[in-house]
Amino acid sequence: MKVISTTIPDVLIIEPKVFGDERGFFFESFNRRQFADLIGRDVDFVQDNHSRSVKNVLRGLHYQIQQPQGKLVRVVQGAVFDVAVDIRRMSPAFGRHAAVELSAENKRMIWIPEGFAHGFMVISDTAEFLYKTTDYWAPEFERSIAWNDPAIGIQWPIQDSPILSVKDQQAKPLAESEYFV
Repeated sequence: MKVISTTIPDVLIIEPKVFGDERGFFFESFNRRQFADLIGRDVDFVQDNHSRSVKNVLRGLHYQIQQPQGKLVRVVQGAVFDVAVDIRRMSPAFGRHAAVELSAENKRMIWIPEGFAHGFMVISDTAEFLYKTTDYWAPEFERSIAWNDPAIGIQWPIQDSPILSVKDQQAKPLAESEYFV
């Protein structure tokens, strides 16, 4: 696996070694020992999630204020614009974001550690998105930051208005949100 740095040192793009021939391809999408070496610590993934969305669906920016989740995310069909926002108040990168296109074609993954808000927008007709989490979903602790907060300044690849959940329509800007100390 190859690691690519982002604008935030703790958020890492991971490119697996892909073996392909006329039959198709094979790659190891997760190896605990190798992943620990890549990020510098061992993590225990406890939950895998799978979502499917249509073009222009924007999910996020989500996080859990308690039981924070580290996430290893990838796309197995289609393509998304994926974003991580640092909401660790004492971090030198507080309020900054890292963004990358993830697709079934490029097979990239992104590691988003605990202490970040996460979101993605589907840029293909449909996309299937997989992610491993380091803690369980806890809806009572779930929070959302406004996807279009000018203080964060994410340049989403929007052609039309995004399709948002009610929760994401009501999300607060970062300045009014809870974050990690």
